[in-house]
Amino acid sequence: MPAEGPKRPRKQPIGGGYASFVVAQDKAYTIEQRRDKEVVAAYDVNTARELWTASSTALLSEAIGGDGPRATPTWDDGRIYALGATGEFRCLDAATGKILWSHDILKENNARNLLWGMAGSPLVAGNLVFVLPGGHGGKSVAAYDKITGKPVWRSYSDQAGYASAKLATIAGEPQIVAVTADHVAGLKVADGALRWEYPWQTSPEVNAAEPVFLDDHRLFVSSGFDHGGVLLDVSKSGGSFTAKPLWTTKKMKTRFNTAVYYQGFLYGLDEGILACLDAATGEQKWKGGRYGYGQVLLASGQLIILTEDGDLVLVKPSPEKLQEISRVSVLEGKTWNYPAIDNGRLFVRDTTEMAAFQIQ
Repeated sequence: MPAEGPKRPRKQPIGGGYASFVVAQDKAYTIEQRRDKEVVAAYDVNTARELWTASSTALLSEAIGGDGPRATPTWDDGRIYALGATGEFRCLDAATGKILWSHDILKENNARNLLWGMAGSPLVAGNLVFVLPGGHGGKSVAAYDKITGKPVWRSYSDQAGYASAKLATIAGEPQIVAVTADHVAGLKVADGALRWEYPWQTSPEVNAAEPVFLDDHRLFVSSGFDHGGVLLDVSKSGGSFTAKPLWTTKKMKTRFNTAVYYQGFLYGLDEGILACLDAATGEQKWKGGRYGYGQVLLASGQLIILTEDGDLVLVKPSPEKLQEISRVSVLEGKTWNYPAIDNGRLFVRDTTEMAAFQIQ
C-alpha cells in the first residue's frame, strides 16, 4: 500500500449485516439483509455491478448487535456456501446464484440460535463442508458432502461460539479446530472424533475470535469481556492428543476480531486498542492506538487495520513501538466487517455501503 494510503474509493449502497466479501474469478460475493430477506449477492469486482442475487425470507434483529447475517460466505470450486444468521445453510452455483441444496442447521441438529445469530463461516476441507450449529447430544459440529449436501457426520456437544472453524494439521494429523461457547476442540476431519479439548468459557458466552496458529502444535486463543488469551501447546503421545497452556494473559482480549502472528509476535485489538505480545512469553511489548472494535489483517509484511469508525490504517509491525504509516477514511458509520484482499485490491463494507480500491 502506498505510504500516503489508497485513493478515496467510490462507494455504493449495500444491504445490512456483518459478513465480509469472498472474492474469486472476478466476482465479490457476500450475504446481506434487504428488508426481510437474507440475500446472497455477487458483484463484478471491476465495476461493482450486481451480477445475481439469491434471497430467502429470514431476519435476525437484535438491539445491540443489529440486523442481518454475520457469516462470510465461502467459495470453493465454483460453488458458494452461505450461512444465514438464523441457520439457513445454502450451497449456490457461483456463476448463476442457483441454489443447489440447503439445510436448516439449527432445526436439523436440535440447536437453539445464539443471541447474536449464527456467525461462523462454512469451512471446506476435501469433499466436506463444515458448519457449527451447536446442538447437544453430539450435534455441535456438522459435516456435509460439499457436492450433494448429504449429511456425513455430526460430533461434539457444546453450544456454538461465534468464531469460524479452522482446518489445521496438528502433529501431522489434519483436524477441524473449533472454538465453541465452552471449549477449544480439535476433531478428526474424516469422522469428527474428538482428538483434544481445552476449557474456554467467556462470560457472556461470546467466543468470537478465531484461533491463531503459530506452527503445527501451538495456537493462540483469545476472547474479550475481560477474559484474555492463552497459548496452547497440543502434543501427541501414542494415539492421544493433549492440550496444555504455555502461558495466559490479560493483555490481549480480542472481542470479535482475531489477532495476527508475525515474526514471533502477536498483534491484535485488546478491547479496541492495538497491542503487541511476545508470542514466546506472552509479555506485552506495547499498547496504543484506539481503533475500536475493527479488524486487523496481515498482508505483505504490514498490518492493515479497518477501524470501527471506517478508517483504513496501515501499521508497520514492530515489537519496538506502534508505527502508524498512513490513515484514510473509507467508510462511514460502525464497521465491524472484515476487509478482504484479492489481487492487490481491498474490498470493504459495513451495514450500509461497500467499496473497493487498489492497495498495490
